[in-house]
Amino acid sequence: MVRRSSKGLALIASLFLWAPAHATPVLVVDADSHQVLYQEDAGAPWYPASTTKLMTAFVVFEALRSGEVTLTTPVTMTRNATKQAFLESGLTFGRTMTLEDALFAMITASANDVAVALAEAVAPDETSFVRKMNEAATRLGLTGTHFSNPNGLFDRQNYTTARDLAILGMEVDRMFPEYRRFFLASAVTIDGKEIKSNNLLLTRFNGTIGMKTGFLCASGRNIVGLATRNGKRVMVVILGATTERERNERSAQYLTQAFEGRLPSGAGLVNNLQNQTGVAPQDMRTRLCTDQSAAYEASRNALYPMGLPGNESYLRDEIPGQVHAISTRANENPADVPIPVQRPS
Repeated sequence: MVRRSSKGLALIASLFLWAPAHATPVLVVDADSHQVLYQEDAGAPWYPASTTKLMTAFVVFEALRSGEVTLTTPVTMTRNATKQAFLESGLTFGRTMTLEDALFAMITASANDVAVALAEAVAPDETSFVRKMNEAATRLGLTGTHFSNPNGLFDRQNYTTARDLAILGMEVDRMFPEYRRFFLASAVTIDGKEIKSNNLLLTRFNGTIGMKTGFLCASGRNIVGLATRNGKRVMVVILGATTERERNERSAQYLTQAFEGRLPSGAGLVNNLQNQTGVAPQDMRTRLCTDQSAAYEASRNALYPMGLPGNESYLRDEIPGQVHAISTRANENPADVPIPVQRPS
């Protein structure tokens, strides 16, 4: 007879709770008809992590269209911007780039500092920019979304749903076709330092045209992906994936099935999906960033073995990457960041 400790039994029990009955959100949508092709818990609240930057880009694109800023508007790294966490950009206080380059840095490199600097270049301050984000969310009908910052760093008041992210991504693509190029780069160089996108679909799945990944311990690995084949455009949203392999492989699998017609519509329009209200987002930290992580990852690998040794991969293509080069300069007066003046009507 095998005896198990209470701690071991508790871990086994918790793994059952993490099984498919409590699956993390998935949503696949025909981006032209807005018909839902597949969904699991698409209205469940979730921490968006860096997929937040899709809304940051949306607000910046609106400012570009209205003439409040231009692609050559300077974006300077402020004290507030350089205080952000998880920085890979290597940028220091006072370094300045064009708004165009800042968009590439934020979207491709997922630069948290540049996202804040962008916000401060478009609005009087970060708080004012976040207000614009939430106003845009209301206009777009994102009923399960609230933003508290422009980069997606953890905040309990920064939450969304797969439904809302799909709608947001499709609206970014539909409303601003002239800016689709910002989502195509697979890497950037910032003053010679290369930073690769975490969206492997860009170089391993033909037809991928964006959009954004994100990761926090609290959120797991998220993706809002958009791809097109034979005139059909498909949006996929996966939230809470455990590994990058799982996120990328499952995204490619759903996209493949959608393009092959194996995810028939019938679930209605994405806008008609209901968001859950009065429920806090799941916090994935215990599962992903503690001593229980290895057991949880093993359970997810068993559920989603695609791409593991001896298993089929859906990332079969080899696509040359697009690299955007960014050069910055020193701002002689970085403490006095210019605020764009709205054009007279």
